[in-house]
Amino acid sequence: MKKNFNIAILYSEFNKPIVENLVKGAETALNEHKGLKFKIKKYSVPGAFELPLMMNSLCKSKNKKPDGVIVLGCIIKGDTAHFEYVALPVSINLQKISYDNLMPMGFGVLTCYTPEQAFERSLLDENNISNNKGYESARVVLEMISKLKK
Repeated sequence: MKKNFNIAILYSEFNKPIVENLVKGAETALNEHKGLKFKIKKYSVPGAFELPLMMNSLCKSKNKKPDGVIVLGCIIKGDTAHFEYVALPVSINLQKISYDNLMPMGFGVLTCYTPEQAFERSLLDENNISNNKGYESARVVLEMISKLKK
C-alpha cells in the first residue's frame, strides 16, 4: 500500500464554531498516523446543502481527485421543517456520490436536535478526542482507503 495520500477535508461554514472543531479533530486523527504522509486540501462551502455538489466535483476532478474525503458539517433542528429538507438529501446524496465513485468518505455531518448535542460531538478533549466526530470521520476514511486499496 502506498504511504502518501491526498485527503480532502470538505466542510460547511454554517455553524462555524462547531465545524471548526470537527476540522481540528480530523486533522488530529490524520497527524496521529505515523509512517503515512498526507497532503491535505481543504474545501469549504456555505452550508451543508452544498456539500454533495462539491463532493461530486472532487470525485469527477481529473487533477485534484483525492484518495478519500472527510465531509464535515452541522445541521441543528429548529422550529421549522428546514432540518428535514436539508439533513436527508445531504446524507443520501453524499452516500450515493461516494458509492458511485468508489470514493472513501468519512461522514461527519452532525444532525442534532440542539446546539448542546452538536457541541458535545465536536469537543476537542485531549482525554477523549474520539468523541469528536471529525476525528472519528478521519479514522473511518483512512480505514476505508486501506480496505479498498487491498
